[in-house]
Amino acid sequence: MRTNRIRTIALAATALAATLSLTACGGDDKAMGTKPAGTADTAAPAATSTDDKAQSESDAPQAGKPETQTVPAEGKHAGGNGNGNGDNNGKKPKAGPNENATAEIPACTPKNSTVKVSSVSRPINHLLLTVTNTGSTNCSAYYAPFLRFDGAQAVYPVLDDSKPQAVVTLAPGEEAYAGIALLGEPGDNEPIPSDNLGVIMVDKNNESKGETTLKLPADTATDGLGFVTYWQSDVENALMF
Repeated sequence: MRTNRIRTIALAATALAATLSLTACGGDDKAMGTKPAGTADTAAPAATSTDDKAQSESDAPQAGKPETQTVPAEGKHAGGNGNGNGDNNGKKPKAGPNENATAEIPACTPKNSTVKVSSVSRPINHLLLTVTNTGSTNCSAYYAPFLRFDGAQAVYPVLDDSKPQAVVTLAPGEEAYAGIALLGEPGDNEPIPSDNLGVIMVDKNNESKGETTLKLPADTATDGLGFVTYWQSDVENALMF
C-alpha cells in the first residue's frame, strides 16, 4: 500500500509539473508578443472581385498616357462659338490689310523742309544743323546730311558711330538735328575760314534729293578733319560726339 501511494504521488507531481510547464510557455509567448501557430488577431481582407479590380485599374492614370480632357458643353471653347472663328457666326474672317505693310515715308528735302546752321557754346568748335518739316505730311531725315564747305568737291566726313537705332521721322513742324565738328586734333592741319555751307539731303537709298546753301556763322573755320553726325531726334545726341 505504501508503495502504491508513493507511485500515485509521483505521478501526480509529474502531471502537475507538466501542466505548470505548459502554462509558463503560454505566458512567455504572450509576454514576448509571439502567437501560437494557427492563430490571427485580424480577419483577412475581403476578396476583390474581378469587376471591382477592372474598374479600379480603369480609373487609375496609366503611365505614359495623357489624361483625357472633357470638352465643354456644345463643343465651345472659351471666347469662341465652337466653329474655330471666334464670334464670326460661322463665317470666315474677311481678309484685312497687312499690318506689317507701312506706307513709304518720303524723305525730307528742300521741297518739304528747311535747314539752318547755328553756332553753339558747347562743345567748342562745333555747329548745329537743324532741319524742320514744313510740309503737311510726315517726312524722314535719312542717314546724315552731305556737307560741302565753300563749294568743296569732296563731301565732309560722316561719323558712323553716331548712327541712331532708327530713322528719324518728322511730323509737320518737328525738327531733327546733326552736329558738325569743325576741327580735328589741334596742330594736325591749319584751319581754313569758310563762309558758306552746302547741305545735301538724301533719300532712303542715300541718293541726293537737293542741296541748300547756308551762310555760316562769322569766323567759322575747318581743317578738313572734323565730321558731321547722322540726323538725331534731339540736340543732346547731336552734340554729344
